[in-house]
Amino acid sequence: MTMNLAPYACTAQDSRSRFYPEESCFMRDPLQRDRDRIIHATAFRRLKHKAQVFIANESEYFRTRLTHSMEVAQVARGISRSLGLNEDLAEAVSLAHDLGHPPFGHAGEDALSEALRELGGFNHNDQTFRLLHILEKKYPTFDGLNLSWETLEGIVKHNGPIVGGLEKNPSLRSIYSFSAQYDLELETYASAEAQVAALSDDIAYNSHDIDDGFRAGLFGLAELRQVPLLGQIIEQVYQAYPNLSPEAVIQETIRRLLNSFVGRLYKETRKRLDDVKPGCAQDIRNLSFPIVGLDDETTKNLSDVHQFLSDHMYFHPVIVEMKNMGRAVVRDLYTTERHKRYATHGEHAAISAADAIAHLTDIEALAAHEKLTGKKYVSPFTHSTKVAI
Repeated sequence: MTMNLAPYACTAQDSRSRFYPEESCFMRDPLQRDRDRIIHATAFRRLKHKAQVFIANESEYFRTRLTHSMEVAQVARGISRSLGLNEDLAEAVSLAHDLGHPPFGHAGEDALSEALRELGGFNHNDQTFRLLHILEKKYPTFDGLNLSWETLEGIVKHNGPIVGGLEKNPSLRSIYSFSAQYDLELETYASAEAQVAALSDDIAYNSHDIDDGFRAGLFGLAELRQVPLLGQIIEQVYQAYPNLSPEAVIQETIRRLLNSFVGRLYKETRKRLDDVKPGCAQDIRNLSFPIVGLDDETTKNLSDVHQFLSDHMYFHPVIVEMKNMGRAVVRDLYTTERHKRYATHGEHAAISAADAIAHLTDIEALAAHEKLTGKKYVSPFTHSTKVAI
């Protein structure tokens, strides 16, 4: 499995092992086992009903955190294969990167961060770590999934080094506590595989959110043409297929957009690798810049697409209404849960309550809130009535 990997790839035989020692598996190497443990985790299944942009029960069509994570993993595997990297590690990081998101995505995270302000806030990356190392209960001899060092490091640092210490990053308290015992080298870059996962995340959501936003009627082809790269691709699609329906044009445009971003990422990363000539995975961690990246033009194009989605989707009145509802639901549930847990958890009631709320799916949170307050969520997509919260 490892003979075709590049010298700078992470390999299972060079793994720094697990926090709790375990016997090896006769069929799978440690990084393959990590990926499988993530897929079998309770938190992974619950992503099925957690919002990507739209609340999970709005439509069977829209992405959820689960389908988003799968798309990220697919992109990451392809890029990793082309660069001679460890596909299993890139896939594991991709599948796990959003496990810590509470219901209603970033809106729920904002509400929990405000609720935990005195403790440093709430961070979904730290919550992902808590799930992987503490909260998942799968094994009789330890809590968490006991993932390999390389997988934990990649998940924790996939967005880059964590610098400044706990004082600067108080919401990462669980990560810092663990790293003091089992050094994750927080201030260095992660492996190339983790860097691939991070950019695959950016590429995937900026592409698939176009699909979901168009499907929801938040914008059309005319608006998309205003983005230079998208306008160019749409024109190319119409030249090749003049009679396509708008829906088919969107699908072909997204396919070409993905291919463009992935191809440019490969070209730029290959250039950096040729310049640096890393001899091992640790050489990549010790660099002062990411080895995986996009050239300036493509970075600008990706930013333009993201800005379009911010203007026309993420801050669309309907989406803002959904976000406000999500914040209100999480805020109310947290207040109730913390009060209920104070008698048994004392000063730890806040963290315990946050764990419980973050665990909920969108659907569970809405049901619990309706039971608590009598207020029923009314979708802004299917009713003229405003959200009743």
